[in-house]
Amino acid sequence: MSDLTRRQALKIGAAGAGGALLPLPWTATANADSVAPPQVLAANDLALWYDEGAGTDWLRALPIGNGRLGAMVFGNVDTERLQLNEDTVWAGGPHDPSNTRGAAALPEIRRLVNANQWTQAQDLINQTMMGNPGGQLAYQTVGNLRLAFGSASGASQHNRTLDLTTATATTSYVLNGIRYSREVFASAPDQVIAMRLTADRSTSISFTATFDSPQRTTVSSPDGTTIGLDGVSGSQEGVTGQVRFLTLANATVTGGSVSSSGGTLRVTSATSVVLLISIGSSYVNYRNVGGDYAGIARQRLSAARAYSYDQLRSRHVADYQALFGRVSLDLGRTSAADQTTDVRIAQHNSVNDPQFSALLFQFGRYLLISSSRPGTQPANLQGIWNDSLTPSWDSKYTINANLPMNYWPANTTNLAECHNPVFDMVRELAVTGARTAQVQYGSSSGWVTHHNTDAWRATAVVDGAFWGMWQTGGAWLSTLIWDHYLFNGDIEFLRTNYPAMKGAAQFFLNTLVTEPTLGYLVTNPSNSPELSHHSNASVCAGPTMDNQILRDLFDGVARASEILDVDSTFRAQVRATRDRLPPMKVGSRGNIMEWLYDWVETEPNHRHISHLYGLAPSNQITKRGTPQLFEAARRTLALRGDDGTGWSLAWKINFWARMEEGKRAHDLIRYLATTARLAPNMFDLHPPFQIDGNFGATAGIAEMLLQSHIGELHILPALPPAWPSGRVTGLRGRGGHTVGITWASGVATEVLVRPDRAGTVRLRSRFLTGTVSVVDTADGTSRQVTRVESDLVEVTVQAGRTYRVTSTGVATPTLEQSFTNAGITNDSNTNVGNFDGNGATLSAQALAQAGASPGGTVSRNGVNFRWPNVSPGTADNAIASGQTIGVSGTGSTLGFLLTGTYGAVSGTGTVVYADGTRQTFTLSTPDWYGGPASGATAAIVSAYQNRPNNGRQATAACIYYVGVALQNKAVTQVVLPNISARAAANVPTMHVFAIAIGS
Repeated sequence: MSDLTRRQALKIGAAGAGGALLPLPWTATANADSVAPPQVLAANDLALWYDEGAGTDWLRALPIGNGRLGAMVFGNVDTERLQLNEDTVWAGGPHDPSNTRGAAALPEIRRLVNANQWTQAQDLINQTMMGNPGGQLAYQTVGNLRLAFGSASGASQHNRTLDLTTATATTSYVLNGIRYSREVFASAPDQVIAMRLTADRSTSISFTATFDSPQRTTVSSPDGTTIGLDGVSGSQEGVTGQVRFLTLANATVTGGSVSSSGGTLRVTSATSVVLLISIGSSYVNYRNVGGDYAGIARQRLSAARAYSYDQLRSRHVADYQALFGRVSLDLGRTSAADQTTDVRIAQHNSVNDPQFSALLFQFGRYLLISSSRPGTQPANLQGIWNDSLTPSWDSKYTINANLPMNYWPANTTNLAECHNPVFDMVRELAVTGARTAQVQYGSSSGWVTHHNTDAWRATAVVDGAFWGMWQTGGAWLSTLIWDHYLFNGDIEFLRTNYPAMKGAAQFFLNTLVTEPTLGYLVTNPSNSPELSHHSNASVCAGPTMDNQILRDLFDGVARASEILDVDSTFRAQVRATRDRLPPMKVGSRGNIMEWLYDWVETEPNHRHISHLYGLAPSNQITKRGTPQLFEAARRTLALRGDDGTGWSLAWKINFWARMEEGKRAHDLIRYLATTARLAPNMFDLHPPFQIDGNFGATAGIAEMLLQSHIGELHILPALPPAWPSGRVTGLRGRGGHTVGITWASGVATEVLVRPDRAGTVRLRSRFLTGTVSVVDTADGTSRQVTRVESDLVEVTVQAGRTYRVTSTGVATPTLEQSFTNAGITNDSNTNVGNFDGNGATLSAQALAQAGASPGGTVSRNGVNFRWPNVSPGTADNAIASGQTIGVSGTGSTLGFLLTGTYGAVSGTGTVVYADGTRQTFTLSTPDWYGGPASGATAAIVSAYQNRPNNGRQATAACIYYVGVALQNKAVTQVVLPNISARAAANVPTMHVFAIAIGS
């Protein structure tokens, strides 16, 4: 962006594409008579649709793209605007921003950091290590193609759609008794944008078409049916704009006539029109902008004109569907899907609309296919859609969260090819970053990049030390190489990209230094992205995120060297260095420490939760492998809170999915699906528009359905009660497995697994606690199943075969399996918990004395409960606040283990039977203090509890049994009473610990 704009962004703390701007809320009103149009139903509701044009609002226009070319389609009656982008049109040109003063200043910067003189260190960084220029360059628009049709007065039946199944935007309306239709798509096979205009009355289409642009451009009419826009990208940060581009638009008409002169295209009295748009750029790579941009534009237009429109569309759809069609997701449909898309967003938190989650999931896949293809630039902060010369945060590549998040769904949602542009970029950054490593750090080998980069592969510190002094951008990008290999097992891919991984590791072997007090090897200087640990100070040594990223980098590059059988000495050095990195630690608040020392963040609800990188996307914090860190991660999420910018909410979906808490993950989807965080066209709003929230949400939904980060396929690890039944196909797991899952009443009923490679596969799911059957679908033969744990089995498989996994005799689900954050403390831990909102918390030891050990069985009145299988140290939030819990089984009694706080508590709940009938019941319990209340039945009476203010008291804590009579028919759901939305001091609350069906 311009210097002024960039400085304004810095002033409000937004330099890293992570800062918060005020929301720009919008509204939409439901129509009681609304019905989804036939084309939306034909697409199985996988379409965005509206009953009016976008007007002048860019965030109501619909995006199309082929990876390289993008357009926003406005769909108005009187005008059509196609706002155009080409992915290499960036401000400036090739340059080297490395600051040669950096290496000499580094020892003093490190000394200041070690002396806790952080702001002085930042000042010195700003003086000596900032790139030249101090900001990077912006992704820019090409311009607009505008079609003018005349007056829209009297138009009706306006309908505007974006069909995600065909990647086609359509507009239709009736005017003067004539139905007009337009459809437009961006073709990857033919590298043009194609539009067809039709009318149901002959010779009814007339319009003029012109180009305009905020760039330095000239318009022309190269021939009688074509107009052109010739331009050059803008100058910025003192770097002259050097990317030349030519945009051509050609019209072919049926009936009527077409002419072009003076840069204006005129179509008169046509029955149908085909417009083809081609854009050529002079950008060859980050070092070369001398390409034949005019020849490219002309050649692609000429080649496309050799096909009919139907052929172009057929080629486009076949190419697109080969990617999009790999994954399907059905979460059920309600009447909420009959509203326009903007209404569905506006009312999402007040209606039951499970299909919207499927739409959000597939929209993210659509955007990734449309903005990132082999040979293109990676998707930037806005994908490829930008109407400005000075977009927010320059619409560049922010590495400390946003660029990696863009690609989280690439592997899991079966779009591996769309990941390729990132690996191309990493190999280029390894070249430019080697220069920065040498002159700014004195590193004789390896490469580095910081928190941003652009089309010129700039790698220096930018935007100011507070945000930009972060060394591990290249390291994080390099970990994507290893993770991609875990999915595809492609040795040649690994061999091609190993040098970049190795170079990223070499930089840190050369530059890590010993922290003088603790003795660990650390980065210095660095930061925990965009968050100050003391007033105005972010720069530090060895922040937790750096250590987690480096641990992944070192582990990945060491394993890669083993597989490729190279660099044994280097491998040993990497592993020795890894072992000297600081371990993750639990702080005084029970949280994951964000820095080497137990500092308290200056912004408690900051959008970045960088130190949970180890939970997601990494696998260094897991429920079963590192239970103490896992519970500390939960505490960290509680401290930060659920609010955040769009991309922050998307990351939290992934966090809670890894926590295996489906309801909490779904809550974050609901928080994202609001008018403050989604635009009418479903673009994620930081605000403003920032596409990583779309991609992060798609990845998070995939993680709720399938996880594979710890060497096993975990089936439905975080299925929310809001999706009790559904089906997904085509998800991908590490190890090379394609997975399909069908579930009902919150439990998987069938899993299909197709491995790419022969070997063994481990499957984890609560539906596997019964008798497991694994059958080869091709020949019906059974595979031997080895039980590893109660819900974990192992099967030997062959490559290319599909295996059906089913289970019988599955244990009745309990609340613990749907809602896992009912917590306890250690008896030695007298810290304040969250049992009743004022800090009282049951201890593990006291519960064990009462026969309620985690994971153990508690029986009462013929109902067998499983006590929540959680580790000590978790704050309790298992409260009755209207949750819908998936419970399957048939019996005469529905049993609860629960307690109330702050006096007697009661509320109305509902049992939902499989036949659709519903039964209401009253669920009540007295306060837990002082032993069983008169007339109540206490299932558990604990002799101890940890009290507020760290004072342990031997006061009885009562967990009551409540039984509800059932109708002896299959149950699918239980809707808990809406007692309280959140535990808080002096607020009556009902805590439910377990629920089960008994005979």
